[in-house]
Amino acid sequence: MAAAAPPPPPSPAPEAPNDVPQGSTPRGHPLFARIRLAHPTDVPHIHKLIHQMAVFERLSDQCIATEASLSSTLFTSPPFQSFTIFVLEVSHTPFVEHLQYNNPAYPPITKVVNLDLPINDPDRDLFRSNGGVLGGDACVAGFVLFFPNYSTFLAKPGFYIEDLFVRECYRRKGLGKMLLSAVAKQAVKMGYGRVEWVVLDWNVNAIRFYEEMGAKILQEWRICRLTGDALNAYVNAQL
Repeated sequence: MAAAAPPPPPSPAPEAPNDVPQGSTPRGHPLFARIRLAHPTDVPHIHKLIHQMAVFERLSDQCIATEASLSSTLFTSPPFQSFTIFVLEVSHTPFVEHLQYNNPAYPPITKVVNLDLPINDPDRDLFRSNGGVLGGDACVAGFVLFFPNYSTFLAKPGFYIEDLFVRECYRRKGLGKMLLSAVAKQAVKMGYGRVEWVVLDWNVNAIRFYEEMGAKILQEWRICRLTGDALNAYVNAQL
């Protein structure tokens, strides 16, 4: 009897679908990042970020902001005309689009960061975008708050960045630069002349980061502020 024919060679395994945008690699750990205008529903996350920033800056004793006080003072003017907040979100999967976040005044911008190792975020559930009700696994990783000012030397308006903060586990991934770049691009779009901010003199990592970006740091300047009792005392002294 003739020998049985050998079995056919196995079919090649189907390739896994590749949902990673062009320019990234599925072999690593892609992190999807998105910058969008803040929404009133972001206030609880913004409040937590502000308190984390106060701890980082060793100023937690001066942080008295509450969710109620933030809600009553933010979102009272159109974007870029007064206080404006960009929220930084990250996700391990492509973002789920939602009309709530598609503000025509500033369409969200996205970027893919390819990482060698995954990020361990112990507070992911605490910062999950909108409580996770919109689907996906997006969470808030940082924010930047800025508002218009004016340069008499340039005779042009500009933006002043009051706060820029990225949660610790997402630092040194280019996300802070992404936030700063978003403010700078908006300034250029509006014909503004500059973007400025203050950096703590002990924060050498931030100083080095800003210098590498081309920012000019005025060593001879110190910011003077009147706040709280001192502000009230000064006002009363003028009466």
